[in-house]
Amino acid sequence: MDIFAGGLEPWALALAIAVTLVAGFVKGAVGFAMPMIMISALSSFLPGHEALAALLLPTLTTNLAQAFRQGPSAAWESVVKYRRMIVTIIVFIVISAQFVLLIPSWLMYVLLGVPIVGFALYQLSGRPLVIAIHHRKRVEIVLGIVAGLYGGISGVWGPPLLVYLLSTGTEKREQVRVQGVVFLLGAVMLTVAHLRSGVLNASTAPLSALLVIPAWIGMWVGFRLQDRLDPVRFRWWTLLLLAITGANLIRRGLMG
Repeated sequence: MDIFAGGLEPWALALAIAVTLVAGFVKGAVGFAMPMIMISALSSFLPGHEALAALLLPTLTTNLAQAFRQGPSAAWESVVKYRRMIVTIIVFIVISAQFVLLIPSWLMYVLLGVPIVGFALYQLSGRPLVIAIHHRKRVEIVLGIVAGLYGGISGVWGPPLLVYLLSTGTEKREQVRVQGVVFLLGAVMLTVAHLRSGVLNASTAPLSALLVIPAWIGMWVGFRLQDRLDPVRFRWWTLLLLAITGANLIRRGLMG
């Protein structure tokens, strides 16, 4: 067990497993937030780069299950429909991942958290932000760039995508599936990029592999809840969680 624990103390390993279990449940229920929950919680007791490495394999494998939950054909339809954003995210994840050791993580947390909280609170106030059809292509590219830049550095690229899906009124099942597809492709590139950057290595990979187990257990339970949520309640919980995770990112950044 010590090999898979990555040299962690028993309490730290137990806490990492518990955090991943919760993150998996939330991801199964609303389709996102696993990296945000894991990076914000794990970095409280692990060095930042080890926390980032720990979330890579759980994120990769759970996104696989989420993307293909309705089958390969539905997943492929999502790839075609959101191809501009997908390609943009992947390209900029690869670019920004090479600078992960150079940019202060606290700054990235704050810059990501502030607009997320602002968007979520605005939507929760009952004033929905709707993207006009003739602007969607440009918005896809812009938010794809933002998501990719943040993703390569912090391992978190979901919020900009979620902002787009919520602003275009995407149906619940499609929203979750699209998140899974985009997150899966991004996770593949992020994992490869951090194998090259050295963040995921022989010392950090064992813990990441171990955390796949609680991630899948939590996600399976979360799927059961997702199936029972009506669209209005699903959207409300999604926005609330988005606001909470954004606020936590700001907290992590300000506490340094």
